[in-house]
Amino acid sequence: MTKHRFSQHALSDWMKGEGPESEIVISSRIRIARNLRNQPFPMLATNQQSKDVMEQLTEVSQSGKLKSIGRFETILLSEISELDKRVLVEKHLISPNLANESRCGAVILSDNESVSIMINEEDHLRIQCLYPGFQIQEAWSLASGIDDIFEEAADYAFDEKRGYLTTCPTNVGTGIRASVMMHLPALVLTSQINRILSAVTQVGLAVRGLYGEGSEALGNLFQVSNQITLGQSENEIIDNLYSVARQIIEHEKAARKRLMEDSRLRIEDRVKRSYGILSYASIMDSKEAAQRLSDVRLGADLGILSNVTPQVLNELLVMTQPGFLQQTFNEKMSPEQRDFRRAELIRKQLRGETDYGGA
Repeated sequence: MTKHRFSQHALSDWMKGEGPESEIVISSRIRIARNLRNQPFPMLATNQQSKDVMEQLTEVSQSGKLKSIGRFETILLSEISELDKRVLVEKHLISPNLANESRCGAVILSDNESVSIMINEEDHLRIQCLYPGFQIQEAWSLASGIDDIFEEAADYAFDEKRGYLTTCPTNVGTGIRASVMMHLPALVLTSQINRILSAVTQVGLAVRGLYGEGSEALGNLFQVSNQITLGQSENEIIDNLYSVARQIIEHEKAARKRLMEDSRLRIEDRVKRSYGILSYASIMDSKEAAQRLSDVRLGADLGILSNVTPQVLNELLVMTQPGFLQQTFNEKMSPEQRDFRRAELIRKQLRGETDYGGA
């Protein structure tokens, strides 16, 4: 069993609190991309150059200024297992790109895992800050402060006309990616989701699934983020996302109210069927688990179910992923074995049991 704390619990400490609009907005995230001047981008760097970057940035992370924010741990990805890397991805603490290119990669994690600083990912430095609920401004304030600490000690690649220089052209400018993870089951059930998301993309925002670009929107979870970083200030990016997300929240609330007024019995039946299947199923693939958990979460938010909490459901979203399943039960699994263990874990979690028979 790994000794790293991030794999001991599926739910990061920052997710245990409830932020504003938490029945719809799961989390708010700011990610800042930066590179060092006079060093080639990671994709072109030699091993020695990447090591030099890692040493310089990890030294900054040990400074007193960063320690004033909280306690941090530096994890070298070359020193942890592939399973540990997968768990980090499933918890959104590192990107799949960093997990796959980890010879000279590292992640600096805060104790509560709300801050994740990636080194030698697509860019030399990626600062990520996560908050529960709809707190995008708060996440930006924290990320900006951490960025200032690194900028004081490191010479960033910056151009007066283009702004911060990044590996991907879509990040050039502010280098900021602001996003909110939203649970939108009512908009899906009322067939409004495509119209809403189409309108979102027309105002310069992108919509992705649970694990970012190219991922499917499993469990009615959608990640809404800015698509453009050049030509807008940081505050304009944040304000635009906040305004659009606020409108989506209001649409989702209206759709939930309409469902309860027009189709209450059908919604109650759907929620209770999903709860019953999750409580008694012997096998469960990840796609069905995500959809059933979405139904149950909607039922909890609407007051149909009173015996489950959003925290349990948030935890299950991570615990039922392949890497965390294998970590929990301390065994390598085939897809069929994972489906069996996933169903077992969900049953026990819903009953409040914590002994899964693993290590």
